[in-house]
Amino acid sequence: MRPQFMPYALHHVQLAMPEGREDEARRFYGDLLGLADEAKPEPLAGRGGVWFANGDLRLHLGVETAFRPARKAHPAFLVTGLPALAERLAHAGHQPRWDDALPGVQRFYVDDPFGNRLEFMAQGV
Repeated sequence: MRPQFMPYALHHVQLAMPEGREDEARRFYGDLLGLADEAKPEPLAGRGGVWFANGDLRLHLGVETAFRPARKAHPAFLVTGLPALAERLAHAGHQPRWDDALPGVQRFYVDDPFGNRLEFMAQGV
């Protein structure tokens, strides 16, 4: 029997970050990846962290006191210009780790400044 409700979309993905490193997050996610800084609602602004958006894509970085980077769990971003992004990240000191395990998918992994694992992919290549 089908439930009376059904999730239909993701609103956002949240990753943890250490306290006080919002500027570093803005440089990586904003300047390097091109995501726009999204204002946090006033009741949440005092908690620290940074929110980013690009169209329907939303990524929140929340401060975690006993921070430990996500090494396995990760968001996967579909991107255009994947090789150019890999070059841009490498030039900025974030070395891509290419993975060809999925047929028809070009992808790589990279760590954000806090050690969180991120995946970037292009399909149909």
